[in-house]
Amino acid sequence: MFRERSLSIASLSGLPPWEGEEVPRSDLFLFEVAWEVTNKGERGELGGGGGSTQVEECEPPTAAVKMAVDTMNMHGCQVHCGRWLTEGNPPVVLLDIGASACSLDRWRGDLWEACGVAIPHHDREANDMLIFGSLTAWFLKELTDHLEGKPVIAHFHEWQAGIGLIFSRFRKLPVATVFTTHATLLGRYLCAANVDFYNHLDKFDIDKEAGERQIYHRYCLERAAVHCAHVFTTVSDITAVEAEHMLKRKADVVTPNGLNVKKFSAVHEFQNLHALFKARIQDFVRGHFYGHLDFNLEKTLFFFIAGRYEFSNKGADIFLEALSRLNFLLRVHRSDVTVVVFFIMPAKTNNFNVESLKGQAVRKQLWDTAQSLKEKFGKKLYEALLKGEIPDLTKILDRDDVTVMKRAIFSTQRRTLPPVTTHNMMEDDTDPILRTIRRIGLFNGREDRVKVILHPEFLSSTSPLLPMDYEEFVRGCHLGVFPSYYEPWGYTPAECTVMGIPSVTSNLSGFGCFVQEHVADPSAYGIYIVDRRFRSPDESCNQLTQFLYGFCQQSRRQRIIQRNRTERLSDLLNWRYLGRVSRSPAAAGWPSGWSPRRAWVLILPPPLSVVKEDKGNLFSAHYRPGTGLSAKGTKRDHQRSSAARWKEAGLGSRGSGVRIPAPPLVSRVTLGESLRFSGPRSPPLSNGVEDWEPHGGQPDRLVSPPALRTVLCT
Repeated sequence: MFRERSLSIASLSGLPPWEGEEVPRSDLFLFEVAWEVTNKGERGELGGGGGSTQVEECEPPTAAVKMAVDTMNMHGCQVHCGRWLTEGNPPVVLLDIGASACSLDRWRGDLWEACGVAIPHHDREANDMLIFGSLTAWFLKELTDHLEGKPVIAHFHEWQAGIGLIFSRFRKLPVATVFTTHATLLGRYLCAANVDFYNHLDKFDIDKEAGERQIYHRYCLERAAVHCAHVFTTVSDITAVEAEHMLKRKADVVTPNGLNVKKFSAVHEFQNLHALFKARIQDFVRGHFYGHLDFNLEKTLFFFIAGRYEFSNKGADIFLEALSRLNFLLRVHRSDVTVVVFFIMPAKTNNFNVESLKGQAVRKQLWDTAQSLKEKFGKKLYEALLKGEIPDLTKILDRDDVTVMKRAIFSTQRRTLPPVTTHNMMEDDTDPILRTIRRIGLFNGREDRVKVILHPEFLSSTSPLLPMDYEEFVRGCHLGVFPSYYEPWGYTPAECTVMGIPSVTSNLSGFGCFVQEHVADPSAYGIYIVDRRFRSPDESCNQLTQFLYGFCQQSRRQRIIQRNRTERLSDLLNWRYLGRVSRSPAAAGWPSGWSPRRAWVLILPPPLSVVKEDKGNLFSAHYRPGTGLSAKGTKRDHQRSSAARWKEAGLGSRGSGVRIPAPPLVSRVTLGESLRFSGPRSPPLSNGVEDWEPHGGQPDRLVSPPALRTVLCT
């Protein structure tokens, strides 16, 4: 099996070709259901005379989908079909949640009937998810009614899409369901709170922790979706361990996140691309550090960290501390190497920093002045050579030229230090990165060998400061640093790898664990793995400092050789090979009678995706830690056996890895008995609305969230 293979330096000459059977896709429908699919930094409105920059509206791909869409539109919904403008142009179904908001109260009652979970009125995002899930289940119902027994698989991603899965099971739709968690909701909250998460996985009072963070109803929905799914998958082994403790179900399949390596492939050209884009980063550095450019850019290394602004989860805290120690080492050893570090993390800003814009203007002005003088100098030199004379260099440049050069020199003088951020931060005094920079004293002084630049926006080729796309920027850097404490997978170091850029990751990230398992000596391939699981924070910081300092000591030729080795790992991250991690249907929890040919459909590109559309603000849902609102939960009584609760829910036995018994053909899947949830119900108040306010640490009352005793099996 592919995941059991250990790769050494000598064994990476190439991975064997895939010889598995091709799965016939003409007789089945596979749907990827996600809260965000076509939203990648751009928003738009599909239909109504407008057009999304991500989706091109077109006719439904099949007659069954068209009939389902038409039926829903006849009942007042707004459902659109289109093609996602990305590689492969997959068809998408857009569900306008704004047009169906009038049915929210009815669907809230349906959710309570299905699983005994109530969503507070003031949690707008969770209510949007309820509308989306209800529309998704409605769409699958209409689709299966018109498919005449053809098999349907619905793959739901993350807790935001879980309500659609719950409704599909509750209504006994003939749909095989898969649920994938890319990160548990509660796990992300706990890690953001600086909790010793991985050493106390088995000690957390899950209900209490979710209630204290006011996300109890969201956690219940996530857990219910996990237990209702036929197959539960996650993206890494470390997240599988987390999910087993947080969600009380062991992952049936671990499917590591792959990349479309062909998109990034540059063969032997990637070294030239590195030099090309490095020169563009150097231009930016010349402008940003004008007046303080007393270091050699040819001996300057560019490090970066990028991702969501999760200061602790992404490892920005330990990275900054390591940079302070690296700065000390470089100064003590009188190194001529300078390190410029970029923090690419989006935060709230007002606008560009005036000093940053001025620096780029000064650089451009100096460039134009130099080009003008070069043209004038070249013309005089050319004319002197035509006459057969050796030009008098003192006469080639006249007094006006010297004056222009002096003005240019004076324009580069500044009385302030180069800014540590390119934008005006809205919360400058409380921003964790800026506060840490002030504490460790990395202010971009002349004596500092480590310079820091916070760029609190995602990169764009249209930016007036750093006009580069993210891929171009990564190729131009020397090292990506991602010492994450909480990272279910970690696309950023994987992208560095396929582009031939060395990176630092941690053994608490799915990517780091995956590399440790499959590569005998990761550091030889330019992947440095920081031990954040079995070492103290100070020891991990010292290890990271050693990695950074060792990288600074490498010669240019050594870095070139290392980049070649890093790029050789690209095939290891290719979807074509990572798809082999799927196990047999029985081991994965597929219904008995399914053939391996059907199980492998999990790894295929999705023929159809279902995404949500918010009218007037299309694709507007983003994960925002700390915005959840719900009641405070307390520890539940789970004295009954898991088997008894599972049986009571009508989901059959959980023995021998087979989650849901079903007939051989997907088209005739009988999804168990009607789901019966016997947990305590919250009596409605006089106004008909459940009391979902926190109780300030008091013991549970009858109006607290239900226990979900049957679905949420321990």
